[in-house]
Amino acid sequence: MKKLLYIFVFSALLSIVGCMREPELHLYEPQTIEHNFPVVDLDLEVYWDYEMIFDVQYDWKAEWFYGWDAGDIDMFGELGYTQPSVFNLRRYFTQDIPYAPHTTVIASPPFRGTHFQDRFEWGFWDILVWNEVRTIDGVQSLIFDEQTSLDSVTAYTNQSMYRSRYNAPLYTHAFWAPEPLFAAYERAIDINRNLDGFVYDPARNVFVRTLDMTMYPITYIYLTQVILHNNRGRIAQTEGNSVLSGMARSTTLNTGTAGVDPISVYFNNNLKKDCPLVPYDTPEDDPSRIIAEHADIIGGRLMTFGMCGQTPRKIDEGTSQMTDKYKHYLDVTVQFNNGMDSTIVFDVTQQVRKRYKGGVITVELDVDTVPIPQRSGGSGFDAVVKDFEDGGTYEFDM
Repeated sequence: MKKLLYIFVFSALLSIVGCMREPELHLYEPQTIEHNFPVVDLDLEVYWDYEMIFDVQYDWKAEWFYGWDAGDIDMFGELGYTQPSVFNLRRYFTQDIPYAPHTTVIASPPFRGTHFQDRFEWGFWDILVWNEVRTIDGVQSLIFDEQTSLDSVTAYTNQSMYRSRYNAPLYTHAFWAPEPLFAAYERAIDINRNLDGFVYDPARNVFVRTLDMTMYPITYIYLTQVILHNNRGRIAQTEGNSVLSGMARSTTLNTGTAGVDPISVYFNNNLKKDCPLVPYDTPEDDPSRIIAEHADIIGGRLMTFGMCGQTPRKIDEGTSQMTDKYKHYLDVTVQFNNGMDSTIVFDVTQQVRKRYKGGVITVELDVDTVPIPQRSGGSGFDAVVKDFEDGGTYEFDM
């Protein structure tokens, strides 16, 4: 008779625990059930840990002036990542061969909480975990491909109704932004009869084995803001739509590597008027809010799979280099106080590459230099670098 193992898989730390018993080895988690382990520290200050220069760390709050109030939460959701609570798990048994190609998959139904229990045969296992996507309205953009290959799971989205004007050669429309997605993948987990790698816990009379299996975000948050200096009501409102181009259409959950098809990502924006240009965490009663320059700001938040072909975690570790080759354009459609509208396009390539796993993207525009357009879809900008062929969209240097 084959011996089998009961294993608990933690969302942040995959823990394998067992008490010696025949004919089966029953496994339990080493920590008490009251201990909740985070998927990853989801504080943006921790995750956006870019080193600027000479040990100076990136301070996104110092750059973010748009803010994020209750109205923004109602329109767009939370500013940062939120902790997932339901997870999907796929197990691949490779028998006596570690790192072997997958020939079968055991798909478990979504489970809630911090652990997962099931039976494992003696041998080598690969385990993939990702969060279940849950949305307020029950409609999700993410689609998961588990059929093309048993060796990987791919996540992608489809095209929206919003037109893509540039830098997405294979597609005519911008794509929906993905929902927050986290994943962890561990290979060649050796469950053997000798209990190699297990440690005895005398307090509980069990053998414990812990595998590091931290879940990382594989969709990345960008906070965009177009600061309208000296606007004085000339740009009256926005259409509410924005696009960021040159981003990846998909990602591989096992590796966190983005796909190679460049697309434009659709997201929403909002115009706030008379915003003090002070850091995001400035208290409401701070006098600097009164004396600081005030400006209208078009702000937005989008989620992406990142840049094509990039693996941000490997860039962090120094095992991969930035190889992005696509331009990244940010566009907003605004309406002027004479009722005419214009789509304005900004080159934000360097900012996106610098913030390869998300961050703040800022455009500063002096509206005093912007003539009001006299035709809908036109542009009143003089400093035009390139006039796109659709006749109403322009690119501007930063």
